[in-house]
Amino acid sequence: MKPFLRWVGGKTWFLKYLNDFVPEKGFNKYHEPFLGGGSVFFHLKPEEAFLSDLNEELIFTYQMVQSEVESVISELRRFKNTKEYYYEVRNKEFKNAAKRAAQFIYLNQTSFNGIYRVNQNGVYNVPYGYREKNFFEPENLRLVSKSLQKAKIFPSEFQQIIDNIQMGDLVFLDPPYTITHNDNGFIKYNEKLFSLEDQKTLARFIEEIIEKDAFYILTNAAHKEVKKIFKSNRPLQLTRASLISGKKSKRGHFSEYIFSNIPDFNLKVQS
Repeated sequence: MKPFLRWVGGKTWFLKYLNDFVPEKGFNKYHEPFLGGGSVFFHLKPEEAFLSDLNEELIFTYQMVQSEVESVISELRRFKNTKEYYYEVRNKEFKNAAKRAAQFIYLNQTSFNGIYRVNQNGVYNVPYGYREKNFFEPENLRLVSKSLQKAKIFPSEFQQIIDNIQMGDLVFLDPPYTITHNDNGFIKYNEKLFSLEDQKTLARFIEEIIEKDAFYILTNAAHKEVKKIFKSNRPLQLTRASLISGKKSKRGHFSEYIFSNIPDFNLKVQS
């Protein structure tokens, strides 16, 4: 089983490190309020999970894969990976629930870099991606659906899930950000995506998690302002390859910070 969506800023690259961060004695419930592609959830396969995101179309698609996967698969069988058909599907507004979820998956898998972007009117406007990879993987969707059966999936801002978090739970936090620009461009580029004020709100949210004696893992950009905001722990700095390219950026290697209150985390940082 693997994530069924591509997502900018996804944490597939982090999975090889993940076992070093999970509490050795385990955890109770799992919470992921910036769900995106869900690679960490699918890797950990927790028994009980609360999965949420501010993107309502994303959450709706997860809910449909969870509850009506065969209907979604049936609709996906009708789609074709061509430029003409892509724009035809992109311009439609489906009322049928299964078609709407299938549309989201299809556009995500065949668009440019899997970016999710809407215009000022809230209309999805990402161009065709010219991908040769097959977008339709029914057996993986069935496995995903099975793994989601016990999960509670709902749209929410991250601050609103605090009452669900209890002692011994694990909260994985991967706020939206991009690090394909240099230090001078980081703040301006991320202002609308996830601003410094949002980062400060997230820092206060983490303080509440700690007060509940729960665990958290935070991934974030390796930027001096981020380090200043999340100053309660020294971060571990990891390097990953960038998967996004464009006129203003080039593919390369970029650093990200990992913050956590999991026991022995500081020893991992020092080593």
